[in-house]
Order: sequence, then C-alpha cells, then structure tokens
Amino acid sequence: MTDDEIKKVERSVSEILDSGRTNPWVFASIALAIVLVAVLIYNGLGGVTGDVVSEEEAGENLVSFINAQGNGEASVISTEKDGSLYRVMVEFKGQEIPVFVTTDGKYLITEPISLDATFSDSGQQQDPVEVPRSDKPVVEAFVMSHCPYGTMIEKGLIPVVELLGDKIDFELKFVYYAMHGETEVNEQTNQYCIQKEQNDKFLDYLICFLEEGDGESCLTEVGIDMIKLDSCVASADTEFSISANLADESSYLSGRFPLYDVHKAENTKYGVGGSPTLVINGQTVSSGRDAASLLSAVCAAFNEAPAECSEQLSSQQPSAGFGFDYSSGSGSTATCG
Repeated sequence: MTDDEIKKVERSVSEILDSGRTNPWVFASIALAIVLVAVLIYNGLGGVTGDVVSEEEAGENLVSFINAQGNGEASVISTEKDGSLYRVMVEFKGQEIPVFVTTDGKYLITEPISLDATFSDSGQQQDPVEVPRSDKPVVEAFVMSHCPYGTMIEKGLIPVVELLGDKIDFELKFVYYAMHGETEVNEQTNQYCIQKEQNDKFLDYLICFLEEGDGESCLTEVGIDMIKLDSCVASADTEFSISANLADESSYLSGRFPLYDVHKAENTKYGVGGSPTLVINGQTVSSGRDAASLLSAVCAAFNEAPAECSEQLSSQQPSAGFGFDYSSGSGSTATCG
C-alpha cells in the first residue's frame, strides 16, 4: 500500500470520528473502520512492528487517543494481557468500557471477532445451533445493569416484549459478577425485586432507567411501592449474600469484580460469561441487538408463530450506554466480561 492510499484510509476514519463526536459510544461505531486501517497498514508495511510495550503504556496510549477526540475525558481502570492483546478497562462518561489494544500499543479494537463465527447476509452473527421450539418461548436476557452493551440489547428487546406480551415468558436476569461497582449491585437488586413483585411496572421502570441511568428518580417517576421494594431487597440480600459478597473482596472474580449470585444457577446452567447473553428456550443465541433481529430470533422459537411476528420493528441499532439513540449500523457483538 502506498503512502497516499494509507492517508486516504486515515482520512476516511477521521471523517467517521468527526461524525461520531456527539456520541459518547463512538468506539462501537468506528471499530470496523479502525480495524480496517490496522489491517491495511499491516499488509502494506509488511506486518506488525514486533515491538511490545507494557500494559501501562498501552493504556496510556489508548486514553490519549480517546481524549484527543474532544468528546470527554477517559481514564484507565485496569489493564491485563488477553492472548495476543491487552484488555484495557476504561472509564468514560461514568461508564466502564472494555477495549482491546495491540501489544505494540498502536491499535485499538472494541472486541475481537472469532473467525469461527457464522454470519447472515446482513452481517449479523448467527447461532449455529438450532433453538428448540415451544408454544410459549422462554426468553432470558442476562445483563449487567450498567454495561453499555447490556443496555443496548435491553433497548432492542423492549419493543419485542411489548409486542409479544404474554405470548412469551420473558425475564431479565443478571450476570454472576458485577463490573461496575456497588451502584450496579444495588441497581440490579432493585430491578430484580421490581420485576419479581411489581412486574406491571417493570418495563416502565426499565425504560426510564435506560434513558439516563438514574434509578432513584425512576422509582418515584414510575410509582414503585417502596415498602414492598425495601422488604424484597432485604430478603434478597439475605438469600443471595449480596452485601456479604460485595464486602468480601477476597471472593471477587479476578480480584476486581464482586460476585452477584441472584441468578447463579442459571448462569452456571447456560455458561454465562458476560453481558449481554441471550437465551431462548434454554439455548444461548447470537443475534443483532436491534428490535427487528431480536423479534426474528424469538419468533423462530415458536411452534406456530403468532400474527405479531409479522410486524415490522426497527432494524436500527440502539446506542450503547444510556439514552435512546439509534444508528443504521449492523448489530454490535461487544460484551462486558
């Protein structure tokens, strides 16, 4: 590749960065372009330099790049070696985002993509295992409440759940560890209890929470019965050792993340490893995170699909993080965990 060709590709990436400055989750939308530049430069210049920098230097390079985009300040929470990459946990606009950096500290990737995966014509990753069918599909979505990719799939699932109603058995569940601290642990327990005991208000609460991540205000806005909620939270804390796990740092996963055992049995059963994980009729499913793709995945699990499955839901991808912004890009496969 010539210098002119490299500069042309770099200019294309710069344009994408400029167009994404108003979106705090710019990484998800520009990942493909950055990877493309990396591949082209690798090919054109004869491969990776071969230099290896420390985890700390790789993290510093990453936040310097992020901060140079002028859309907010980022900081490094932690770094660790992950195969041939560094996995850097970055705090950005109140969220913790996992980003991968090459070991020479020169290129970032939002998430490595397995070459063993299969994809549909639209570019969405597909599950090679056929999902069992049933008269009333059981849909379980495992998330972390403050994971930007968990909130993404939640925003895609809400229109599906509203459309299909009691024709499916839907439940939001939580990954067995929390990556976003005590705030996440407390929020998840609130959501668990609202869904369990005040289910008629759960979707309204979730929609409110996904707007800005302000759970306290949403409790009032939606009219949650606080006496019932506090009683349930106290019972759940005792049953699942929530506060005890949070206090016991010696039990933290990888020494950093408190265990969250509310849905421990299901996590073990399905081999849940990160947020989000979608399970339909007991089978882990890969799907785009837009409403149309998720409706298609759920409707494929009916013995006889209802009329609602013919409805046209949005194929726009929800934004990662909080807020109801959408794009026309293909569904992200990034996860927390």
